[in-house]
Amino acid sequence: MQPTRRDLIHLLLGGWAARVLGQEGMASRHVEPQARSAPSGRPFNASFVDVAASAGLTEVVVYGGTDHKEYIVEANGCGCAFLDYDNDGWMDIFVLCGSRLDGPPPGATNRLYRNNRDGTFADVTDKAGLRQAGWANSVCIGDYNNDGFEDIFCTYYGQNRLYRNNGDGTFTDVTRQAGLWNSSDKPRWGAGCSFLDYDRDGHLDLFVSSYIQFDLHSAPKPGEKSFCFWKGQPVNCGPRGLKPGVHLLYRNNGDGTFTDVSEKSGVGGKRDCYGMTVVAADLDEDGWPDIYVACDSSPSLLFMNNHDGTFREEGVLRGVALSSDGKEQANMGVGIGDYALTGHLDLFTTHFTEDTCGLYLNDGTGNFDDVSMAAHIGVEARYTCWGAGIVDLDNDGYPDIFLVSGSVYPELEKKLPGSADKTPRLIFRNLGNGTFEELTTGGPGVSAPHSSRGCAFGDFDNDGDLDVLIVNMNEPPSLLRNDLTGENHWLKVKLTGTRSNRSAIGARVLVRYGTRTQAQAQVSQSSYYSSNDPRLHFGLGGEKSADIEVRWPSGQAEHVKGVAANQLITIIEGRGAVPGKGFGKI
Repeated sequence: MQPTRRDLIHLLLGGWAARVLGQEGMASRHVEPQARSAPSGRPFNASFVDVAASAGLTEVVVYGGTDHKEYIVEANGCGCAFLDYDNDGWMDIFVLCGSRLDGPPPGATNRLYRNNRDGTFADVTDKAGLRQAGWANSVCIGDYNNDGFEDIFCTYYGQNRLYRNNGDGTFTDVTRQAGLWNSSDKPRWGAGCSFLDYDRDGHLDLFVSSYIQFDLHSAPKPGEKSFCFWKGQPVNCGPRGLKPGVHLLYRNNGDGTFTDVSEKSGVGGKRDCYGMTVVAADLDEDGWPDIYVACDSSPSLLFMNNHDGTFREEGVLRGVALSSDGKEQANMGVGIGDYALTGHLDLFTTHFTEDTCGLYLNDGTGNFDDVSMAAHIGVEARYTCWGAGIVDLDNDGYPDIFLVSGSVYPELEKKLPGSADKTPRLIFRNLGNGTFEELTTGGPGVSAPHSSRGCAFGDFDNDGDLDVLIVNMNEPPSLLRNDLTGENHWLKVKLTGTRSNRSAIGARVLVRYGTRTQAQAQVSQSSYYSSNDPRLHFGLGGEKSADIEVRWPSGQAEHVKGVAANQLITIIEGRGAVPGKGFGKI
């Protein structure tokens, strides 16, 4: 009997299960990088300078030991967000924070920074009611109660938190009253999260991935188990060898509360993968949001929406669970965008050292091809990579790839050559022909070494280019200001839902400029545990106008034609473009 494709998939997954037994805690294919092509010689007009200190982002992001990580809870780090919490048209900043094994030191807290509109920020954490210590992991942003103000959800090792924006500059922790409190006596490891409207009723639901089932009191220490080594050296244990967590889906009841529908929806039954960053978007273009979960050292998950409140998991079947050679990878971060300008949403995933990052080309039906080598992403395999984005850094109309890196084993840099704890940021410039080149320049903010984790992309100074906010382990964050030169044009699109959820999360936007078409999605989380500026940014190259098509989560489509470049355009569902809603430069 001829085996079916599904039979081969089951055989492949069975091989994965066998391979992980007795192996090191982190997945790496230990591959050699592909040969680099000759430099293109084309100028790159974006240059990044770290202005965090002068901008007022000076507080340290505490996360575990500085020179040694005893447990994996110290190693993974956390995310950050650009958001406009006070609706003044300027991006504010939210940065998560961790703890130490013996408890949080003084000053260890998540922090909210208000944009002063002059290149600086004010720490308003206490005034906003957001002081919170603990092992924070990820953040996702969305207006879950449709009141016009963006709310914040944070995951933790311990207790996840939902902060309702009160509209007056303050937030209230409504985790208990919203029905999101973990009342069991065992701590959960909340990892990635995303607001999404999976049933298209106009209210934002919530998906939370889980990493591992973990207890500090019983967890093995470095060297105690076979999965507590890296290259023969004892290191913090896992995730392999530890039990995966259970993924959660909460349905928004429309009254400020949520109902746990994890089992009913089918997402709670997938319990063999170590979930990390979550991206929820309509990947097969059927009008319903799907859920991609990057999974560490195990096959990643793609939950396809069945339109009836349930999901089916098809990560392997659709080509985004494993590498092209059928091996598991340490998927941590996810970028989403249309790098090939096909009008479809592609995915980019970041991995562990001695492995290449993954680039997946979407055929428009939610089936993907691993094009990492064909696109020349495989030239880099030196670093452990985390946050990433498919973003147009130089406004030439071709989305580039930016990512951050840093080791999870800081103690090894004194023992193993080439195992530096702090490593640089990376830029892959899109050459416009389906391939990228890794740049050796990009400004001092790119080349500076740090042990980084989450990063978010946004225009904090409203000057028409993308800046980058980065979380650094046991250091203050970085804020990379993009000092872009040249004559390329740009367009930003801000969406407000009416029939759809107010944040328009789940919308797909197609921008046509010249002969090119680019798709972007309004998402609640991507990169690594982080949330980007909700104003979608499109570089236009030399084009001075563009046509915009919005496919709203409600199913409605809307067109705005002949939009002049170099502006922020606000589109309200059912009303089209709203005049006078742009922004000015500093």
